[in-house]
Amino acid sequence: MADTEQPQIYLITPPDIELSGFPDQLAAVLDSADIACVRLALATRDEDRISRAADALRDITYDRDVALVISEHVLLAERLGLDGVHLTDAARSVRKVRKDLGDDAVVGAFCGASSHDGMTAGEHGADYVSFGPVGNTPLGDGTLAEKDLFQWWSQMIEVPVVAEGALDTDIIAQLSPFTDFFGIGEEIWKTDDPVAKLAEFRVAFTA
Repeated sequence: MADTEQPQIYLITPPDIELSGFPDQLAAVLDSADIACVRLALATRDEDRISRAADALRDITYDRDVALVISEHVLLAERLGLDGVHLTDAARSVRKVRKDLGDDAVVGAFCGASSHDGMTAGEHGADYVSFGPVGNTPLGDGTLAEKDLFQWWSQMIEVPVVAEGALDTDIIAQLSPFTDFFGIGEEIWKTDDPVAKLAEFRVAFTA
């Protein structure tokens, strides 16, 4: 990533959404800033709920020319006409999914804090690699993706990188020179005004 470019916003849905209200909330956020991509990241394994959510969000993202990818569910990504899939098993399935979905699909890989997994994912055809969490959270095993990882990646690797997980304005300011995207999700959705919270985060982006 060039030092003169600001990171882009990669929006992540909450793990549970109400279709009576969330689509309008998402539309407001998309209209408030330039968003590169939206990830449908529901915790449910209910195919019907996931499909209905994807249908609702796809209309909103399509109208705004924003890519919509789904976490994990490769078959649903194809069946629902989404732009691609976000894999959560590091580099393990990237090669197969790339072959299954073709060159035009977006294939991303979450690689925790492992530069090795990130490099392998890139070699296998991932369009981007995400590292995280970047902030302290009681979830997971406590391993953080540190600033040094992003700094090294930005200097050595051409595959775009996403910083995600427990973001705040201080972390965003520290990582802005070294990341291509910020994966922003619960940090804004859990607030009363996601548009305002996203605007607060964007102020921390550095040129």
